[in-house]
Amino acid sequence: MHGTRDGRFRRQLIRSVGVSLVSFGLDFGVLALLTEAAGLHYLLSAGISFLLGTTLSWLLSVRWVFDLRTRSSKLLEYGLFVMVGVVGLGLNEALLWLFTDRAGLYYLLSKIIAASLVFFWNFGMRKALLFR
Repeated sequence: MHGTRDGRFRRQLIRSVGVSLVSFGLDFGVLALLTEAAGLHYLLSAGISFLLGTTLSWLLSVRWVFDLRTRSSKLLEYGLFVMVGVVGLGLNEALLWLFTDRAGLYYLLSKIIAASLVFFWNFGMRKALLFR
């Protein structure tokens, strides 16, 4: 039984990394597009792109990553998923600002670092609240 739970956790973590990479691709691409092509400030672009990436992440997570769901209402589940994402967005924005404005890194490099760190928050909280 213990091995089954460990195996499920590993499978979920690996699939979650895959989902995060795909969602990050959307997030990163929209960030660059809105900042470079549309001329939006990178923090505004990051907020919009993060929410798009979060929505894609939810869709893929409920379809492919987590087989056990603790919420019967998809609307409630999505709301909690987004709530975790909003906290993740706050962390993302703070880290992006810190690495870009304070440390002087290029904003797209800052995004890669911030997204890598925020992944652990998102996975842990979503697993705990939504997909036990």
